[in-house]
Amino acid sequence: AVCNSHPTPCKDPPDKLFTVHGLWPSNVNGPDPENCKVKPTPSQTIDTSLKPQLEIIWPNVFNRADHESFWQKQWDKHGTCGSPTIIDKNHYFQTVIRMYITEKQNVSYILSKANINPDGRGRTRKDIEIAIRNSTNDKEPKLKCQKKKK
Repeated sequence: AVCNSHPTPCKDPPDKLFTVHGLWPSNVNGPDPENCKVKPTPSQTIDTSLKPQLEIIWPNVFNRADHESFWQKQWDKHGTCGSPTIIDKNHYFQTVIRMYITEKQNVSYILSKANINPDGRGRTRKDIEIAIRNSTNDKEPKLKCQKKKK
């Protein structure tokens, strides 16, 4: 979706799959928070053991040679607002990985289980919604369709 709605061309991965678009705290009483102040701490780097998984599930689709600056921007803008639930930068990225892998948020896997694959065949919105609901304890997905000019 981000590739279709952004003027900068994406560098698609060789194997097409749904990736994480973001992890944002929400605020039911107003707009979602951004760029929150955090207690000053020594500059924390992302744990190297997390990077291989993040490169697959949350890549920088505009510059695949520079994932870290993209992740840093995500942390600065969104992750910092997750306190006290999100403890620090590594906890933020561990949460993304956990949600994608262990909490059934891997949309590529969910759709593949329902035999919905990127094979060029059209699918109805309802088929996609049912497949996602069946794998997420009936959670309603937020879907946004984008039509290409052709």
